[in-house]
This record gives sequence, structure tokens and C-alpha cells, in this order.
Amino acid sequence: MQKIYLDYNASTPLAPEVVASMQPLLNDFYGNPSALHWAGKPVKELLHKAREQTAALIGCSPREIIFTSGGSEANNLALKGYFYKNRKKGNHIITSKVEHPAIINPCKFLEEAGARVTYVGVDRFGRVLLEEIEKAITKDTILISIMHSNNEVGTLQPIKEIGRMAERYGIAFHTDASQSVGKVPIDVNELKVGMLTIAGHKLYAPKGIGVLYVKEGIELEPLIHGAGHEFGLRAGTENTLLAVGLGKACEIARNHVENSKIKELTDYFWGQLKEAFGDEIVLNGHPEERLPNTLNVCFVNKIGQSLLDRIPNLAASTGSACHAGRIELSPVLKEMQVPEEVGMGAIRFSLGRFTTKAEIDQVIDSLIEIL
Repeated sequence: MQKIYLDYNASTPLAPEVVASMQPLLNDFYGNPSALHWAGKPVKELLHKAREQTAALIGCSPREIIFTSGGSEANNLALKGYFYKNRKKGNHIITSKVEHPAIINPCKFLEEAGARVTYVGVDRFGRVLLEEIEKAITKDTILISIMHSNNEVGTLQPIKEIGRMAERYGIAFHTDASQSVGKVPIDVNELKVGMLTIAGHKLYAPKGIGVLYVKEGIELEPLIHGAGHEFGLRAGTENTLLAVGLGKACEIARNHVENSKIKELTDYFWGQLKEAFGDEIVLNGHPEERLPNTLNVCFVNKIGQSLLDRIPNLAASTGSACHAGRIELSPVLKEMQVPEEVGMGAIRFSLGRFTTKAEIDQVIDSLIEIL
């Protein structure tokens, strides 16, 4: 079998247009964007354009876009930055048990710094329960952070409803949309979020670049202190090269209509798997409210990693990439109460812009052969 990549949720290849947009900065545009001379001004213009392109994708002002080194830094800035700046108002944070480690671990760090964190559970589809969030709210609650979509099973969370609830109680609301941006429509005003995370390498942009959207009026303590870059929220000379790449990726995502094709391929893939394996295969995550590219399935009484080891030319995952190499049941599947004999056989297939039907058919044939 030829090499097939079905791990787009872990990382995407660079789009050719993104590579082309970055090329001039490797040769001609080398000035510091803060410099006022001929070498700095054009670089500052490129940085501003990237900010505009990113803002247009999620429906906000360019001044509300803070470039970071990736999704993890953006999440840390949202959680730690908000807590340290607003801790006089209260010390309580609400999040979910199925968040990415880039949310869970900063929350655990903040607990050691005096925060009180409530981790709400999910239903069998991996969706948080609105009543649990509302029940957890106290007079000391200052922040709610719930992921827009789950990186392992693809389940979309009821973000708009949580946003309305947070607004009603006067609580700041952050969502990690690293897996969602570019795959499903995102409008920060419609969702009523005050902060939102983007990770470039999930969006056909380079690794090492991300964004935290910060609604005007929200105050954060910077993680990195120094000069007043990124509107005073992230010191350090801007990485214009990668920001330009992310801006172009956002522009492509805004104008691209490929997601319906990807969803059709994902549905076809699931249909073929179900036809081939019947009751020996189980779908994880919500059957409808799910990312269009994500297919997390369990092969009953099998070990997912063992199956992948027998198809070495297939790039897929037994969970999020951050858990790769671990055979124990995924924490997300545990919270969804998936039985161990089922969950051990989990494989996450995540499709993307360059996936073809022929590749899906090859994977199906290989799975039939080894099973």
C-alpha cells in the first residue's frame, strides 16, 4: 500500500499557497516590523495583513488577534492570563474532563496557585451537559473554558448555549477551537466567546504559530514580559514569517468549499467500515454533531495500535497525537464510559484536503485483510 496520511487532526501538511506566501520573507523582507525605516515598514504591513486575514475568518477586529507560538501558548495565555489579572474578582474556573492537556495541565497548575477548578463530565457522546456547567457556577466563578470540538472523537460542544449562559452570569468564556477553525464555520460574536484559540498546524499553516482571540475589554496578564508587542500581551519580536503563513491559511479556509467533500468521504469511510465489520466496529462521538473530517471507531476486542502496526504505511492515531504510544484506554473514552474491551480497539482516522476516495478504499482493503 502506498503511504496514506489520515492524521490531519494531529497536524496538516502546508498548503502550497501558504508556502508561496512565506517565500518572500525568507529572502527580501527581513526587517523588524517595529522598525520605522524602509526595511521594517513593509514587514509591518505584511503582519497587519495576516492579522486582518485571521480576523476575517472568525469575525472579529484585527486588534483582537494576538499571535502566539501555537495553540498551547494561546490556551495558557487565556487561562493563566485571565486568572492572574482577575483573581481579585474570584478564583473559580470551570472546564471539562475531556479537554486537551493544553487546558487540563494549565488548570492543574493554577490549582497550585490558588485557583479552584471544577471539571464537568460529558455524556456518552462526549458532549458536556449544560445543566452541569450551570450547577457548578458560584459567585467566585470568573472563567469557563470548554473546547469547541474534541480532538479525539470530533464531538462538537454546545458553545453557543454556553456562551449565552456565561454572558447571563457575567463570566468570561474561552473556547479552544484548535480542531474546529477551518473545518466548521466560526463566528466569535455568534458564539458569544470572549477568547478563542487557533493552532496554525491544524489549518495547513506552519507549526509554531497560533492565535488567541481576545475580545476588546478583556484584560489579561501577559505570560512573556518585555516590550509592548501584540498590543502589550506578548513581548518579543513578531514571527512575521509564520504569521503570514497562518494569515494565508485563514484566507484559504474562508474561501474554500472543500468541507462538504471531506464530510462525504468521511461518511463513505464509515459506511464501508460498517458494511465490512458490522457489530464488530463501534463509532465514538456524536453521530451528527461532529467534525466533518473525524472518524473515531473501536474494533471490538482488538488493540488499535496493534492494528496500525500491521499497516505501517498508514498514518492514523489511537487517540490524540499527544497520547501516541500509550496503549491504555484514552481518558476521553473513559469519560464517555466506553467499555475497556471496546475502547482498547480505538483508532482515530482524520481526513483532510488531500485525502482521496482511492486512499480510503486501500485502507478498507488492508483492514479487511488483517482482520
